[in-house]
Amino acid sequence: MEVMKDTLRATVRISYDGKVYKYFHGPKAEERFANEVNILRHLEAWQCPFVPRLLDSDPQKLAIVTTNCGSRVEHLDEARARELFAELETYGVRHEDAEMRNVTYRQTDGRFCLIDFEFATILPGFENPPQNGPST
Repeated sequence: MEVMKDTLRATVRISYDGKVYKYFHGPKAEERFANEVNILRHLEAWQCPFVPRLLDSDPQKLAIVTTNCGSRVEHLDEARARELFAELETYGVRHEDAEMRNVTYRQTDGRFCLIDFEFATILPGFENPPQNGPST
């Protein structure tokens, strides 16, 4: 597995089959792990197409496994980045760490995506997904 990130808060590795493994550590690791799992489940229920899908989570190891949402973006117009993070809010989530390091590009469909939801929040009024998906 290739190490993509190794910081005080998390280690992220990508396996040869493309799955992303994130291990939480450091300050408030349990809280950040639980929040990211909750946010990813919420976004899947709301059928958000530009975030990774949660494949597995292990609360004992503070680890999650997700789909790969593309490669890191080095340059993106600031207005487009704001637009992307604003689009996330139509799915009921505020990212709370709206930085370029959390934007990826998925070549398979030419889509910019967002990653790293450990500090994200669910917006009021979006607690329950609509019965037939979002109306966006």
